[in-house]
Amino acid sequence: MKRFMSFGILASTVLAFASPVLAQTVFVSTQLRPIEEATVVRQELLKDVGKVDYVVEEPPQFAVRMEAERQAGKHTVSLVGALHGELSPLADKDALEPLDDLARTLAANGMPQSLLDLGKLGKPAQQYIPWMQATYVMAARKDALQYLPAGADVNALTYDQLIEWGRKMQEATGQPQIGFPAGPKGLMARYFQGYFYPSFTGGVVRTFRGADAAAGWEKLKALWAYVNPNSTNYDFMQEPLAAGEVMVAWDHVARLKNAISAAPDDYVVFPAPAGPKGRGYMPVVAGLAIPKGAPDKAGATRVIEHLAKQDVQLLTASRVGFFPTLNVQLPEDLDPGVALLAGAVTATQASKDAVISLLPVGLGDKGGEFNKVYMDAFQRIVLQNEPVADVLKAQGTTMAKLMTDTKAPCWAPDAKSDGPCPVE
Repeated sequence: MKRFMSFGILASTVLAFASPVLAQTVFVSTQLRPIEEATVVRQELLKDVGKVDYVVEEPPQFAVRMEAERQAGKHTVSLVGALHGELSPLADKDALEPLDDLARTLAANGMPQSLLDLGKLGKPAQQYIPWMQATYVMAARKDALQYLPAGADVNALTYDQLIEWGRKMQEATGQPQIGFPAGPKGLMARYFQGYFYPSFTGGVVRTFRGADAAAGWEKLKALWAYVNPNSTNYDFMQEPLAAGEVMVAWDHVARLKNAISAAPDDYVVFPAPAGPKGRGYMPVVAGLAIPKGAPDKAGATRVIEHLAKQDVQLLTASRVGFFPTLNVQLPEDLDPGVALLAGAVTATQASKDAVISLLPVGLGDKGGEFNKVYMDAFQRIVLQNEPVADVLKAQGTTMAKLMTDTKAPCWAPDAKSDGPCPVE
C-alpha cells in the first residue's frame, strides 16, 4: 500500500440564490472550476449528500461576493470552498463560523493536526476544514530521458541542467520541447511566486527587484530559448504533452492528470528544478468554511463531513487529482497516473533543499493585480527582451504600491514584516 504523505511541514510556517422550495445548500467554490471538474463534483463527489447547488467563482469575484453579503447582512451562501489565502481575509473580518467540533472529529479520523492548525488561520477557533491539497510538479515523456545531461538526477534537477536538457532535446528533434502554462487561463503566475522567485531569491515580495532576481530572469531567458513558443497559449499542459507538442512540462498536478492517467507508462513525474537558493515549491491547501449568517448551516456541515470521508477523499484524488487531507492509504488499484503524481509530490516535500512558498495572504480582491505584476515582468523581460533592471524597477514600484494599499504583511518564504511587506 502507498501512503500519501501529508503536508505536515506546513505547520511551521452572477449570484446563485438558495431556493426556499428546494432548500438547497449553496456551495460557492474557487476550486474545481473547469467544467469537467465541476461536473465530477456535482455528479460524483456530492452524490447522496442532499440538495447542493455547487457554484464556481473566480477568486476576485468570490472576494467581492462574500464581502457584499457580509456588509448587506443578507446571506445566500452556506458553504465556501477556497484556498487558504482566499479564506484568510474572511477570517480577519470575523466572517466565518467556528468549526472546532468538526475539527476534533476529523482529527480523530486521521486528519493531521498540522493541517488542522493551518485551518485556524492564526485564530483561536477553527476557521476552515482542510478539504484537499495539491502542488505543482514537472512531467516528462520517457523518451525525453535519453537527452538528460550526464549525471543529472531527474528528481533533483537544477535550472542549469534543465536548460541543457532543453538544448539537447531541441538539437535532436529540431523543435523546442519544454512547455509552460503561460496562456490566458494558465497558472504561470504561481510558477513565479512559488518556484522561480523562491529558487533564485529566497523570497517573493521583498526580493522582487534585487540582484538575485535580475540574475534569475537572465537564467529564465536562457531557458526560454528551448520553450515551445505556443506556451503563451497553453492553459493546461496535459493537452500539449498528450499531443506530443512538448516532451517536458511544468503545471499543477490536476492540470497534468488526464495525460498521465491516460498513458502512465509513457511518463515520469518529478519535482521542479532548484536554483541558487534551493528548490522552491508551493503547497496548495483548499479549505471548506461556513460563513456567519449561512442560511443552511446544518446542510453545510453535512457536506463538509461527507467530503472529508475517506472514500470521498480517495475519489477526489482519483477523479480530479487533488490529494487527501486525511492521512489515508492510497489503494493498490489507484489510478496509476494519480500514483505517479503522488510520488512526485512526496519527492518534492522530501527534497533536502525545499523552499516552501505559501500562497499569497492578505491581498483581498487584489490577488489578480499581484499576479499581473509577475506576468507583466515576464512579458516585458522574456518575451519582449526589455532590459531586466528597467522592468524590475518599474514593476517593483507597482508591487510596493500594491503591498501598501492592501497592507498585506509578508508571508513565507519572505521574512515576517510588522506592516505591509516591503519591496527591498
